[in-house]
Amino acid sequence: MKAALVTDLEKVSIQQVDRPVIKDDEVLIKVKTVGVCGSDLHLFRGTHAFRKPPAILGHEVAGDVVEIGKNVKTVKIGDRVTVEPQFGCGVCEYCKQGLVNLCSTKVVPGTAKWIGVFVEYFNAPEVTIHKLNDEVSYKMGTMIEPLAVAVRALRKSTVQEKDCLVILGSGTIGLLTLVVAKQMGYKHVVCTDTAEFNREMALKHGATLAINPLESDVVEAVKKLTNGRGADLALIAAGANNIVDQATACVRKRGEIGIIAMITEKIPFYSYQIVINELTMYGAMTYETKDFKEAADMINNGLDLMDFITQTMDLEHTQEGLDVLSQKKEHVVKVMIEI
Repeated sequence: MKAALVTDLEKVSIQQVDRPVIKDDEVLIKVKTVGVCGSDLHLFRGTHAFRKPPAILGHEVAGDVVEIGKNVKTVKIGDRVTVEPQFGCGVCEYCKQGLVNLCSTKVVPGTAKWIGVFVEYFNAPEVTIHKLNDEVSYKMGTMIEPLAVAVRALRKSTVQEKDCLVILGSGTIGLLTLVVAKQMGYKHVVCTDTAEFNREMALKHGATLAINPLESDVVEAVKKLTNGRGADLALIAAGANNIVDQATACVRKRGEIGIIAMITEKIPFYSYQIVINELTMYGAMTYETKDFKEAADMINNGLDLMDFITQTMDLEHTQEGLDVLSQKKEHVVKVMIEI
């Protein structure tokens, strides 16, 4: 079967690989659509923490079940599905709490233990399968995974007030976080991004303000909107050098800062704001299964994210898709690959 692999720095190759042979507790999926994620860019650029070329791309997927293992009970051939792209050991302290995302031996696609999803056929354990309603397109099914990241980022916050949220960075995850925040009842959401197209998308989907941080004072705008109080929560979905300090300055006393972005470079951070205002900071690592299910329920219940799918191309053009996202050659939020 065909597969798209990163074979070198910013180099993608379409190659023939073996079709997966499923285990007794697995299903085989004929892949229909896959999404290009920011973590795929880390692999593409050679900055991923543990995935190194050659490696098959991807973990956002939707398709049809074409084969099931003999022990599979809840999934049948013909089911339209997406996959939660992680499974843990099941016995560590984190797995026992449902925190498979923190399992130190969890298995994820595109590694030696599990093939990536930029393939014609993908195997997955039954426990990772989430079914799609008949009226849900494969593209929308593929969007469940990044939507789950946004759900997790907001569900981790313990702030009760929902008067004002600041999202620093309005790429795919930032914009999906905006959508989830509006679903959860946040009154005002302030989004930032240097790209005009992304700011326009934010306003279209309910942002109160969409600010270019290179041209306007984000903190001043947030303070003005909140009558000097500050936001209840700020979420960091980009990696600018000053972004943590910007977040701490935006929130009110006893507010919270959540970090979603995988910032791999060291950046300066002024901790005084944390202490003087008794702020809380947390990280949000992918999602728990309950977050993924919540995202799947949103999509199955009719949430439409088609606006965010800005490019669609076939597997042979995977290199082009990654180039578009990496270099921002076009107005881009989510690149979708049809298999």
